[in-house]
Amino acid sequence: MTKRMLAALGALLATSLATPAFAQIGAEANIAHADGHGVGEIGAGYAFGLGGFSLTPGLGVQLADHHTHLYGRVEAAYQIPMSLKIGAGLRITDDHTRAYGTVAYPLLPKLKLKGNLGPKYYAVGLTLGY
Repeated sequence: MTKRMLAALGALLATSLATPAFAQIGAEANIAHADGHGVGEIGAGYAFGLGGFSLTPGLGVQLADHHTHLYGRVEAAYQIPMSLKIGAGLRITDDHTRAYGTVAYPLLPKLKLKGNLGPKYYAVGLTLGY
């Protein structure tokens, strides 16, 4: 699956060159606990939004104990006006596919404090962009 994720990352970067008005690029950094291990995560995504709803596919790297693993994810969320963004996601690694809930709190216009929670996975971090 690693080769497929690298190909998807290339496709994501290529399509980001022609960003429509309703799409936004973003990045995030998290401290997480996945499958019994403390990890760091660095990722990027491409949010497609309409009204308060968004769909955000993304790719990233999970850093743990001298190992790196690629992951893919997709999130569907709703932005409550002037408040939280709430939704659900699906995280895909070489070993597991896991569903999770997500919530983000705005700190600045394009900076959010974000948390994810699911079976054998939770994360807290910052999101910049979307």
